[in-house]
Amino acid sequence: MRIHTSGTSRSAALVTGLAALAAALATPYILGTPAAHAAGGGRTATASGDCSAGQLCLWPKTDFGGRRQSYELSGTDIESCVTLPKGMTAASLANRTGRPVTTYQSAVCAETGEFDTYPGGGSWVPRSPYQVRAFKLWEH
Repeated sequence: MRIHTSGTSRSAALVTGLAALAAALATPYILGTPAAHAAGGGRTATASGDCSAGQLCLWPKTDFGGRRQSYELSGTDIESCVTLPKGMTAASLANRTGRPVTTYQSAVCAETGEFDTYPGGGSWVPRSPYQVRAFKLWEH
């Protein structure tokens, strides 16, 4: 059995499909913008990793997997090195503190290893380029 469509409906479908493709390609992934992504097993997870406003959230696995550790300004000294609990490292993070945060590969915030600073208010990092062992929250 063959289904025939008119040239007009094929053209409209093609234009609609091309417009959708152009919109998808024109929307870049921006660090700090929560978006849905496919997680393991076909389920969908939120890129923010369920991190509440005002928190720094760290996960032991990429793509916000595993048990979340969260920190708030009320319990964290500004500009002090905070070492993660013994045996814990983070492979993904979300910074919703409103302050910049620097993550460190070193457990003592040494700048001899890898480190990166992420802006406050909304930074989502599904895959850290190194295992995070410590962090510092900054005043500005």
